[in-house]
Amino acid sequence: MNQPGRTRMQPSDYYRPFLFEDLDIRGAVARLGPAWRAMCHGRDYPPAVRDMLGEMTAVSLLIGANLKQPGRLTFQVKGDGPVEMLIVDCDERLRMRGMARHAPGVAPGPAPSLLGDGQLLLTLDAAGMATPYQSLVPLDGENLAAIFEHYLARSEQQPTRLMLAADAQGATGLFLQALPDAHRRDADGWNRVSMLAGTLGAEELLAGDVPELLMRVFPEESIRLYDPRPAAYHCPEDWEKVRGMLQTLGRDECRAILDEQGHITVHDDICNHVYRFEADDVALLFEPR
Repeated sequence: MNQPGRTRMQPSDYYRPFLFEDLDIRGAVARLGPAWRAMCHGRDYPPAVRDMLGEMTAVSLLIGANLKQPGRLTFQVKGDGPVEMLIVDCDERLRMRGMARHAPGVAPGPAPSLLGDGQLLLTLDAAGMATPYQSLVPLDGENLAAIFEHYLARSEQQPTRLMLAADAQGATGLFLQALPDAHRRDADGWNRVSMLAGTLGAEELLAGDVPELLMRVFPEESIRLYDPRPAAYHCPEDWEKVRGMLQTLGRDECRAILDEQGHITVHDDICNHVYRFEADDVALLFEPR
């Protein structure tokens, strides 16, 4: 297995690309540990919801790593099943955040029964764009990996394979895609690599480092492994944004809420932050500057 230059120490949360040199097939592994646990902290998701959100976080990192300029890529899965919504976004620095919304007591089950009928929405908001780009496709697949495979097949028009796994400790995604002339290099290369990837179970995906994983699954292939890019959970508090929202709401509306509740509480769903304003805090918002 070839690695360009001197390999840096691998971070705990990362995206790591590779290339099957003799096959013209590219790939990448996304692995999240501390960042994934930080995203789930204080959420108390049922395991079925947690694991599905973890898989979506891993695949969002795999796709978001392709951002070439400042921006943010957001994926939202929304359906009429017990898992009502999954949303994850990633910026060009691989800083991520996400959340799930679900009905009470979600039991384990296949994606179609958990999500129901719905859609996958991609939103790309990048520097220089007058308006964000959006793409909407139906939820088509027996699991989250298949849903995103179908999305990528439509958008990139190249054979793609995804393997996803998540649990309470981490989330991992393996991405494979044939380059345009791959069939000329080896007519059976894509079928062979895709079949071998399909032998991976969730425990194998979640354990071990990337070189070990690739050597075990593709022992006969020549793989060039590139340096990892660190990823992180990034969802800081933004008091100024919330203050601005209350100012837009207006003095009279804020006063009505204070009269009814004694304070104003704003919950940021995606970051799970709670902002509390007492009467004196609200009065300061409307003082002349």
